[in-house]
Amino acid sequence: MTSSITATSEKGEPELSSVLACRGLRRSFGELVAVDDVSFSVAAGETYGLLGPNGAGKTTIISVVAGVLEADAGQVLIDGVPMRPGALAVKSRIGYVPQDIALYPDLSGEENLRFFAALYRLSREQARARVAEVLDVVGLADRAKDQVKKYSGGMKRRLNIAVGLVHRPRLLILDEPTVGVDPQSRNAILDSIERLSAEGMAVLYTTHYMEEAERLCDRVGILDLGHLIAEGRPRDLTARLGAAEHIVITVDGDVERAQKAVETLRVVSGSSHDEAVLDVLVRHAESALPAVMEAVRSTGCALRSVTIEEPDLEAVFLHLTGKRLRD
Repeated sequence: MTSSITATSEKGEPELSSVLACRGLRRSFGELVAVDDVSFSVAAGETYGLLGPNGAGKTTIISVVAGVLEADAGQVLIDGVPMRPGALAVKSRIGYVPQDIALYPDLSGEENLRFFAALYRLSREQARARVAEVLDVVGLADRAKDQVKKYSGGMKRRLNIAVGLVHRPRLLILDEPTVGVDPQSRNAILDSIERLSAEGMAVLYTTHYMEEAERLCDRVGILDLGHLIAEGRPRDLTARLGAAEHIVITVDGDVERAQKAVETLRVVSGSSHDEAVLDVLVRHAESALPAVMEAVRSTGCALRSVTIEEPDLEAVFLHLTGKRLRD
C-alpha cells in the first residue's frame, strides 16, 4: 500500500531550543534495523506522541532517548546537551516512566517517593515539598501513608508517574502509562498529563489507544518498521488524508475472506478486521458503500450492522501502515 502522505516534519530539523531533539537516530540489533534515520523534537509545554504497531521501534527510541541504549548513529539532545549512556547530569533532566511498575510494595507511597528523591540527591526540605506536590498532581495525597501493596493497579500506575516527576524533570517520558488500568484511574492519569503539559513540561508519550493520542498530543509521529513515516498535528494529518472515511461492518461469517474481497475494490484504500468487525477505509463512503457491501456478501458473509465514521487519526494510521494501532 502506498501512502499519499509525505513523511516530512512540519518543523523540519530539530532546533537546539527544543527540550528534546533527536537527529538521524539509527539502532540495529544484529541484522535487524530497529530504528532507521528518525528525527523529531519536543518543545517545552508540548506533548509529542510516538505511535506505531508492535515492532515499529518505539521502545528502542525511548531507550535511546533515556540513555539506556546508545544509538549506532545520530544524536539525542536534551536542552541542547548530548545524551550518552553515562551522562548522569543529562539523565537527571529526564523523568522516565516505564511500562513495568517500579515501586517497593512494602513501603508507603510517600516513602517510595522519598527514596527516589534521595537518589536524585534532593535535600530533606526539597524532598518533602516535591513529594507533596507530585502526590497532588497524580491525585494520591489522601493515600500517601498507605503501603503500595494495598493500592489498586491504577493507583500504582499513578504513583509510578509521580516517581518520574519527583526530581522536577524537563522531559517526561511515558511508555504506555494506562495499560491495564480501570477507566477512573485512566482518566486521572490523562488529567495529570494535561496539567503537566499546561505547566510547561515537555512530554514524550507512547500509547496503543488512539483516543489518548487525539486527546493529549499536540503533535504525533507515526512509526512503521523503524521509520518515521509521517509527523504533524493530528488535525493536519487528518486533513492531508482528504475525504477518507471508515465503513465499519459487523459480519456473520469469514471476516478475513470478506476483508480480502473488499481489498480488491479500487475505491478501498485500506482495511483491517477485529473478530467480526471489518473496518474499510474509503474516500467517499456513500458512493463506495454499495460496492463494499456487495463484496462482503459475495463471500457468503451476512451483514449485521453497517456504520460510516468521519476521518480521524485512526484513519490516518490505517492508511499509512495498513494496520490498526493496537495490532
